Amino acid sequence: MIAATRLVSAALLALLFLISPTAFSTEEDAGLEGLEWRLVGPWRGGRVTTVTGVPGQANLYYMGATGGGVWKTENAGTTWENLSDGHFKVGTIGAVAVSKSDPNVLYVGTGESPIRGVTTSHGDGVWKSTDAGKTWTHLGLKDAGQISRIQVHPTNPDIAYVGVQGQIWGASEQRGVFRTTDGGTRWEQVLKVGPRTGASDLRMDPTNPRILYAGMWNHGRTPWFIHSGGTDGGIYKSTDGGDSWKKLEGGLPAMIGKIGVDVSASNPQRIYAIIEAEPGKGGLWRSDDGGASWELINGHRALHTRAWYYIHIAADPSDENTVWVLSTGLYKSIDGGKGWELIDTPHGDHHDHWINPDDSRNMISGNDGGATVTFDGGETWSSI
Repeated sequence: MIAATRLVSAALLALLFLISPTAFSTEEDAGLEGLEWRLVGPWRGGRVTTVTGVPGQANLYYMGATGGGVWKTENAGTTWENLSDGHFKVGTIGAVAVSKSDPNVLYVGTGESPIRGVTTSHGDGVWKSTDAGKTWTHLGLKDAGQISRIQVHPTNPDIAYVGVQGQIWGASEQRGVFRTTDGGTRWEQVLKVGPRTGASDLRMDPTNPRILYAGMWNHGRTPWFIHSGGTDGGIYKSTDGGDSWKKLEGGLPAMIGKIGVDVSASNPQRIYAIIEAEPGKGGLWRSDDGGASWELINGHRALHTRAWYYIHIAADPSDENTVWVLSTGLYKSIDGGKGWELIDTPHGDHHDHWINPDDSRNMISGNDGGATVTFDGGETWSSI
């Protein structure tokens, strides 16, 4: 019986060799030359970790997927067009930013920042377009690994700041905050904390581009473990355009993990931070004096669960008491972070959220189902 089984197996292998692609006739190959592949569905987005809109153009949005590159919609999410295929060398995107003073200028940071051990791949630095995504130039920072956020100066598109989270699997020097003042020809590392501590978030004061806040995260992964937290991490502030930085304390935990931070445009003294920390110290923190002092407003676990995957926040630009936390669900507070409402969305697992500074009812959410747009404050959304 065993010998017969071996004979059958050998015969099957021989048959597989006989029907290999090289066995097909050249006539059959020639008949397929005029055909091209096209996607016929199902239409479904994948995980998106960065989104942005363009003020003054309510139907124009960009998204960066974790494996699909950079995409653009000009009809508020009804259809999407890929911009990076054929240009970028990687598909994982960590940050997309549009210049406010010249919307043709886009900066893209590669390398998704939610560091999943099983799917996250590293990026290859920063790309830039000066024609709204038609053509691209690589600007360097190829060893950044993961990039979490890019901030562009509101009146000068040549000045930009890149929050580099860094490599996942080991220590690396290319971490922290990098600045360019010449459109990306040269980069200066203006904030460096340590070889395992990178920027999990970076925000510019909407009323004063000289003021920046960086969430610095001591972290790293192995195939079986994630390291998150250290005493050198925390919230750092610059008041001189990145020339110098000060670590904020004022009641914040000494041992701190991943951080998401944002500034209220209607009251720039109001700073929100979603923080991973020791038990009893993690949650939604708030400062009402520009970061000098802090208070833990709400420590509910839903706001800061699974920190390496979430910990993202967005402050409403027109109401200092309205803030959004992005987690398994999309959470909204209208009382400064004390109470929270779960907003119904087409898909869960939220990673980025852009709010139109001219109309806070208009937003785009980046989540594990793609990117969805709303014009009524989250009552209805475009499809995934």
